[in-house]
Amino acid sequence: MARGGLLLLAAHLSLVMAKCKDGYEKVEPDICIDYNECDDSDDPGSFYCTCEDGLTRSDWQSGSFMPDLAVTCLDINECLQSQICQPHAECHNTVPSYVCICETGFRSLHKERLLANDTCSDIDECLFVDVCGQNAACVNSLGSYHCACHRGFGLKSGQTNFTGNTEICEDACVMDKTLCGNGTCHQDTDGHGHVCACHFGFSNHGNERWRCTELNCEVFIAARNLQEDHPDVQRVLRLLEDGCRDLSESETPAEFNGEEFIRTLLPMIDRLLSDGAIHDNRKVSSLLSVVEEALGLIGPFMSQSRARSWLPPGPATLLTKHAKLEIQWETAAGKYSTYPGFTAVSLLTYTTMENCTNTSFSGMAAANGTRLQINSKVVTVKVSNPDTDHLLEPVRLTFHHLEEFSDEAQAAVHCVFWDSLVHGGSWSTAGCRVLETGANRTVCSCDHLSSFAVLMALHDTEEPFEMQVFTWVGLTLSLVCLFICILTFALIRSIQSPRNSIHLHLCLSLFVANIIFLAGISHTENQIGCAVVAGLLHYFYLAAFCWMCLEGVQLFRMVVLVFHTNFPLIRMLAVGYGVPAVIVGVSALVDSSGYGTEKHCWLSSEGGFRWSFFGPVCLIITVNIFFFLITVWKLAQKFTSLNPDLDNLHKIKAFTVTAVAQLCVLGLTWIFGCFQFEGASVVMSYLFTVLNSLQGVLLFVVHCLLFRPVREEYRRLFSGLSTSQKKKYSEFNSSQSSKAQTSKSIQNTGESNI
Repeated sequence: MARGGLLLLAAHLSLVMAKCKDGYEKVEPDICIDYNECDDSDDPGSFYCTCEDGLTRSDWQSGSFMPDLAVTCLDINECLQSQICQPHAECHNTVPSYVCICETGFRSLHKERLLANDTCSDIDECLFVDVCGQNAACVNSLGSYHCACHRGFGLKSGQTNFTGNTEICEDACVMDKTLCGNGTCHQDTDGHGHVCACHFGFSNHGNERWRCTELNCEVFIAARNLQEDHPDVQRVLRLLEDGCRDLSESETPAEFNGEEFIRTLLPMIDRLLSDGAIHDNRKVSSLLSVVEEALGLIGPFMSQSRARSWLPPGPATLLTKHAKLEIQWETAAGKYSTYPGFTAVSLLTYTTMENCTNTSFSGMAAANGTRLQINSKVVTVKVSNPDTDHLLEPVRLTFHHLEEFSDEAQAAVHCVFWDSLVHGGSWSTAGCRVLETGANRTVCSCDHLSSFAVLMALHDTEEPFEMQVFTWVGLTLSLVCLFICILTFALIRSIQSPRNSIHLHLCLSLFVANIIFLAGISHTENQIGCAVVAGLLHYFYLAAFCWMCLEGVQLFRMVVLVFHTNFPLIRMLAVGYGVPAVIVGVSALVDSSGYGTEKHCWLSSEGGFRWSFFGPVCLIITVNIFFFLITVWKLAQKFTSLNPDLDNLHKIKAFTVTAVAQLCVLGLTWIFGCFQFEGASVVMSYLFTVLNSLQGVLLFVVHCLLFRPVREEYRRLFSGLSTSQKKKYSEFNSSQSSKAQTSKSIQNTGESNI
């Protein structure tokens, strides 16, 4: 065993001696020399690695590394650094470096690569021959260029610019046959582009490069035929017609001043509406057509308009006090094939047009229990786009309500336009819808243009059955009582006097008025018949107040002026029946359409027409109150005098009390009547109904039952007593007479001695 182990050790030593160390190589059996892995390494028996420029260690460490560390060298992308190249040059990465190459449209002295301190300069492509072809101009830009056609030429693609020889510029007149619309297109000899020569009846509004569009000058002639009685209107319409014909028929039209025409047009519209000249649908349609055509005529000639070669983005917004218009500029301009060469948008608000069109609903049907009413100002929208019957994008209109409605259940809201093709003109909802609505405004959307407004379908509150019963029963009782009063004052000779003659005609007026009221106040089917009923009610109610005023004058003369002469009956008849006739006649001449409404045969509230009744009534009540105050004051003085004639003073006092009571009955009735016919409150309606129905009953009580001579005559009549001589009662003796002259005063039956 020992010997074998020694042999193994000797063999191992011999093997070790035969192998060289790392970094050395064996050249002889017992000689090892250094192996130089790197040519420039001076470290015997070893070496290390270093990455070249443009490369970096994969472990992101700096310096050299030993090969046994599994480290490699990676490329550095210098192009990730900002501004590593000169302006207008692009960086291209290479291994292990990078190069800078000029961008397209630029070049350097060294065509391929930029050297140190080298720059990229612009290439002027316009210096090349025929770079754009014929009829085009080259426009150089930094790093690029584009070609633009000369004026009067264009590209089939519709583009404005091009590069290279992909397209050629062609004659615009040849390429686009619709360029001039209804006109002849040719190139200007001065090289300024195409020129449009319009056909007869068409115009390019003084700009020879705009498309020729038709002008409807006939609408001004038709309007002149409808307004023959207004010389000022005729003058304005003739001015518009002449301007229209000059533009459409003359080769060299005169200068057109848009502002001047606007200043002429607007007062004409206001005058027609304020004078009541527009009173039927046909005239409304004519006026609206005139306004639309005039706005289209005037729009291109407004000096404040802004000239642009492109349409601004977004909507055009026009605002007035009562309405707002929002419309896209593309919608206002229209299609290219019909584009006139300019874009104009107009919004006009009428002052009182809603009054002229508030009954023009033949194109619409109101639901049962509703009535239609315009609740906004009427507006007209006009754009230069000739095709506005079917807009690709709807316009948006915001209207402010004339009357606020807090209860949405009370009214249904509609957006309407004026359709001149329906019965000569009527409101219609076709093409318009409500976007949103509130108490004081409504937003509408319409896919066509015309004249617009907001329409309310109001739900009428029906008159309660109890009120109808009050009216019929009360008026029937009043008619019976008034008839008795008429018989009393007309047939009982013992009480006949100038004062009771006034009472007789007062009762006659109220009697006839109440009969007409019962027979026709609600019969609105026949418009003419309803107007006649309203006129008769106007007349007889005014007559009743005039006779009441005469009684106040009579008392004033008796107590204050102490006149001893009587008014002739013919004069009292002239005042009592003549004054109302004059008022009604003048009212009918001024505005005959004010007689009759949709719900009642009474005076219309539109335009303040109802004040033709309430004005005189208020005046009469005020005058009577003034007379009665002075009368009471004088009576008080006479009662406190040293030697008062108590009999006569008590009679005058009684007369005054009954007259004041009569004034309260009639006056209070029509004070409440002011609120009756147009949406009055329930309390006002009941007060008016009760007082108006019982007027005859109250007058019978005041003038008959409370008057002792009449009561005695009634007692004799019902008791059947007859006497050979009836005593005549004197209601008044002269306060200046002595008691010895009483018998002579009784001979004069005129108790007022007027």
